[in-house]
Amino acid sequence: MRIRRSTAGKLPFVALLVAGVVLLLQTPRCEGCFSIVVGKNASTDGYVIMAHNEDDAPPQIVHHRKVPRKRHSSGEKVTLRNGGQLDQVDETWAYIWSEMPGMLFSDSYINEWGVGVASDNCPSREDKAEITDGGIGYMLRRLVAERARTARQGVLLAGKLVERFGYIDSGRTYIICDPDEGWLFCVVNGKHWLAQRVGDERIAMVANTYTVRQVDLSDTNNFLASDDIIEYAVKRGWYDPKENKPFDFAAVYANPRAASNPSNSGRQWAGLQYVADKPIEPGLDLPFSVAPRGKIGAREIMEILRHDNKGKKSQSSSSKTIVCDTACPICSGATQTSFVAQLRGEKPLDIGIVYWMCLASPRTSFFIPFHFGISDFPAGFAAGSAQRPSKELYNRVVESPFRADAMRAFWTFSNFYNKVDAAGAEAIERTKPKP
Repeated sequence: MRIRRSTAGKLPFVALLVAGVVLLLQTPRCEGCFSIVVGKNASTDGYVIMAHNEDDAPPQIVHHRKVPRKRHSSGEKVTLRNGGQLDQVDETWAYIWSEMPGMLFSDSYINEWGVGVASDNCPSREDKAEITDGGIGYMLRRLVAERARTARQGVLLAGKLVERFGYIDSGRTYIICDPDEGWLFCVVNGKHWLAQRVGDERIAMVANTYTVRQVDLSDTNNFLASDDIIEYAVKRGWYDPKENKPFDFAAVYANPRAASNPSNSGRQWAGLQYVADKPIEPGLDLPFSVAPRGKIGAREIMEILRHDNKGKKSQSSSSKTIVCDTACPICSGATQTSFVAQLRGEKPLDIGIVYWMCLASPRTSFFIPFHFGISDFPAGFAAGSAQRPSKELYNRVVESPFRADAMRAFWTFSNFYNKVDAAGAEAIERTKPKP
């Protein structure tokens, strides 16, 4: 919650409470996804680490599979969800697939070259999107996983697909990484996009609004974009170069309500506080990335992904702003799955890629390591319906008496979370895995 103090003095408690409630009602609901990219020189591994909490309102189910490399016939086509088509490539790469049936934007992938893809919903201000042949949405990340050998190649492929078909949703930040580079690919409803590379010595975090700020399109080592990303903003009246202000992608393209939502800025700020080498003022103007206090490993990232921090507040000394970073915690009851991917490029990638996977909320679950070289996940990690479960089925299963079942991994962890959450904050704290 973000509340400005009165210039006449401190607001009484009731006024603070009312102001906070009004503010939260005025801001859009965020699903709460959260992503982390650790540059290779900022990680203990010496290679990029990527991580993600996937938050979606129940009822949900999550499957994990290993899809093998495949050869394809000449003339074969890929059909997109809304009917568009493109030529299939001769060969598609093997990948780990975290699938949420029925959800268009919730799956994650890591392929055999260590190219990983996940995303955060980041609404844009676009209201006149250009869409061709039904557009692209669901298949964008899979095509990157199937075809890209590097993160940069994945960014350029995603950009090409967006420019050809048009993106069907309001906006999103895709985290596209490989062992050497981590990129934030920001896509806007329609045919515009921009991506920034996370510096090798830096760490970036995303919480449901664009975080790419000042842009230097001449620096193609760190920035890639659709050709008219600035010209289009000028045409729409979102940016005026005559004001001599640097082009700020987030300020220009983000939905203003998402950009000012304290649950987004609060979560990003809370995550950055774990690693930043210098104090960061809470507020809306947070940095794209930070230099860490020391090198960061998988264990430290898991601690961030578990962050719920009940009741903690921080006050900015300069702006006199109260920020409550628990309005929408990094880890919540809506977190359906979470992962940390160590993309260790110095080893054969079958063992160098370590995919630490967690089902249900990480605050009551633990991360299980899988090397990419597995033939597949154990049977219980892809058991159950191929469709999104009904609310009645979901409630019946998670509210039933607890019984661990190796053949129903998602339901076991979700059931356990349901029991612990119902027991209250003390039970959650006792069961939360410790770093």
